[in-house]
Amino acid sequence: MTKAIDKAGLKVDASLASFIETRALPGTGIEAGPFWRGMADIFARFVPENRTLLAKRDDLQSQIDAWHSAQRGAPINMGEYENFLREIGYLVSEPSPFTVSPPNIDDEVARVAGPQLVVPILNARFALNAANARWGSLYDAFYGTDAISGALGEAGYDAERGARVIAKAKAFLDQAVPIQGITWAEIVSIRVAMEALASEAPARPYQLLLGGKVAPGGAGHRLVDAAAFVGFKGEPDAPQSILLRHNGLHIELINDRSHPFGKSDAAGLADIILEAALTTIVDLEDSIAAVDAEDKVAAYDNWLGLMKGDLEASFEKSGKRLTRTLAPDREFTTPEGGKLTLPGRSLLFIRNVGHLMTNPAVRLQDGSEAPEGILDAIVTSLIAIHDLKRNGRFVNSRAGSIYIVKPKMHGPEEVTFTDRLFDAVEDILGLARHTIKIGIMDEERRTSANLASCIAAAKDRIAFINTGFLDRTGDEIH
Repeated sequence: MTKAIDKAGLKVDASLASFIETRALPGTGIEAGPFWRGMADIFARFVPENRTLLAKRDDLQSQIDAWHSAQRGAPINMGEYENFLREIGYLVSEPSPFTVSPPNIDDEVARVAGPQLVVPILNARFALNAANARWGSLYDAFYGTDAISGALGEAGYDAERGARVIAKAKAFLDQAVPIQGITWAEIVSIRVAMEALASEAPARPYQLLLGGKVAPGGAGHRLVDAAAFVGFKGEPDAPQSILLRHNGLHIELINDRSHPFGKSDAAGLADIILEAALTTIVDLEDSIAAVDAEDKVAAYDNWLGLMKGDLEASFEKSGKRLTRTLAPDREFTTPEGGKLTLPGRSLLFIRNVGHLMTNPAVRLQDGSEAPEGILDAIVTSLIAIHDLKRNGRFVNSRAGSIYIVKPKMHGPEEVTFTDRLFDAVEDILGLARHTIKIGIMDEERRTSANLASCIAAAKDRIAFINTGFLDRTGDEIH
């Protein structure tokens, strides 16, 4: 630990204090003095309750242990066991009907279903890869995995495997965006035509036309669902790419006859790019070990880089020095002649540490380590203000929210505690109520058994429930 500096009565590691004052605060509109006083106030208000909640965990565990010890060798009467769990407060009553009503939720959470990744925050290259996994090559995914049977060739490009990849990819297109009366394997040309001018301009002047092997010219074939065509890049007669949509997710067809794959493809398709990982949880918890201020600053600095869009990672690959950065947004011309901009990156969540852990990066007035989950809530929310203020190159939450995933909570009391903690963080950072959203990790048995009450406790800020990892739960193993 480096030198500790007094900040509003807290002993803050110098490296963390410097990071906050020189890197995190500038651009947020928050001055250092009020920030530190706000942090000290939150610790003073919430640390005693945090400790009480942890003590209750131990008390419940002791009572459950004693009950099971008393039943040793006898069959468990589940009715009696349930009554016992209710008597000690482990199980609570179901809540009255309620409405989940968090404001300003992004479409990636509220309206579109898609994959979610989890990535360790201390590895900048991995974090960038995960954020950029919003879009990925279907050809690469098939070619490099066991989605296609058989082993890869040992040297160079395996043409036979490549042909099977392309056939499988086009079979996918037949299923997702079928063409009237023909398959994608029979397509030899892809173009966008402008409808002839009439007295009244058509609602969609640009139409996707697909030439077939039997009759490559003429009007061309059309999609079964014309609305699946939502954009293109380049000139209509020779588009660089075509954008399609299926179940809210996008498919980009790369049209390039000069590309090695495009040269050998009848339609000139060089690749098929899928919209894939809609969201990514950037993880401060299970996938890393942050044991001191140096670790916490490294983690927070990477989160700041993601929020401001300037995170980079350089590395050696095949003898070359490469630098990874965040992918830009993707722009298209719509069939109506307008512009469509799609996010180039996953919507990023930040997973804070749970209530149990402490960290010496901040020490309280009694000399004890500060609860790490409270520290995370304050600092990661502060950093996310850069996204809310649009200080960086890109936008993370277009709806204007901060998404915090909260793990290891035991039951509705601990969820209520987190909800109130986020209220307090919003207050010291000048954020509107419920700007901070919560993702509940349903991974502890006490939460799973009382899930409706846990949801009710955070109904105005809950963004999602992650089913978590019940197979690794650490409480009440009997």
